[in-house]
Amino acid sequence: MPVSTKIILEQLAQEIVDRAMHAGATDAEAVVYEGDEFSTKVRLGQVETLTESTSRAVGLRVFNGQRTASTSTNDFSDASIQRMISGAVELAKITEEDPFAGLPDASEYSPLRNGEGLGIYFDDVYRLAAKDRIEMARATEAAAMAADTRIQNSDGGTFTAATSHKAIANSRGFAGEYRKSYCGIGCAPIAQDERGMQRDGWGSSARTLRKLDTPEEVGREAAKRALRRLGARRVPTQRATIVFSREIARGIIGDIFDAVNGDAVYRNATMFAGKLGEQVASPLVTVIDDGTMMLEPGLGGFGTLPFDGDGLPMQRKVIVQDGILQTYVTNTYIARKLGTRSTGNASRGLAGAPGIGSGNFYLQPGVLSPREIIRRCRTACM
Repeated sequence: MPVSTKIILEQLAQEIVDRAMHAGATDAEAVVYEGDEFSTKVRLGQVETLTESTSRAVGLRVFNGQRTASTSTNDFSDASIQRMISGAVELAKITEEDPFAGLPDASEYSPLRNGEGLGIYFDDVYRLAAKDRIEMARATEAAAMAADTRIQNSDGGTFTAATSHKAIANSRGFAGEYRKSYCGIGCAPIAQDERGMQRDGWGSSARTLRKLDTPEEVGREAAKRALRRLGARRVPTQRATIVFSREIARGIIGDIFDAVNGDAVYRNATMFAGKLGEQVASPLVTVIDDGTMMLEPGLGGFGTLPFDGDGLPMQRKVIVQDGILQTYVTNTYIARKLGTRSTGNASRGLAGAPGIGSGNFYLQPGVLSPREIIRRCRTACM
């Protein structure tokens, strides 16, 4: 994606806001997006699928007092943008009033207006030639196939890459933009012996190619995971301690985010409603949401951004501290419903109002290694 696009998107967003205000909106917010995606799958050494696409779109949200409406288009022609603006302004005149609707106050906006220095965009992701991307997928699968003679088949090796550029501007004086990058490799080998067939997989993903595990490392790990499934057996019915792998634990921890979602709290649709300051988990549990996280100098996490979907600063928040619920997560709209301030968790698409999303959401690690945790379990499956 050319660097010059950066200025064009932000300027276009601001221009659309100005035109919406001139057309009669009392407030307006525009989002402009461009992105590139690449994916390939190599199975048994041969390219099975290859997809490369480019997309762009613009979304507009306008207000008429406390009435709001939104529209979007992927046609950047002046006529199409004018239709989008006119349609949104007219719709906002006939929608129902919402006492909580509206943009944040101008004083709340993020002082950080771009992603520079956050380490969330690296151009090496798209400098890599297509043939080299395919070769990385092929090498990942080949490493798994070479790991053991019991692996003679595969669901394929993959390589994916994506870059995106988003700009947001509104009538309260906020304008900002950022670019993100992503790349990943993976494979899913199939192991077989006289007892049957099993499959598993492994992958590596990063903001930049230099942080990806090598195809050989990923392939060997995928093979190990498929092989250890061979000879799986049932265990007797029993009461036992369970130690979850990181992949499974991640999903469980994700459920905590759903439970502290301010919208669910407002609707009383979560077990954590009304539980602020109360013990909701083991004292060993501390859960954090950090949209400012740096994994290392010059490298941000997948949830690191300069600002959220409302344009407000990303924050570091302790959600659960030593098992005690500390906060809910909100955007501007839900915060008004709950009578609080936004936690910087607005998640913005193109059309409609912002939702609620996480930054880098994680369980704070303890002091024991996985092996030590397993060693301390009193019950072993027999």
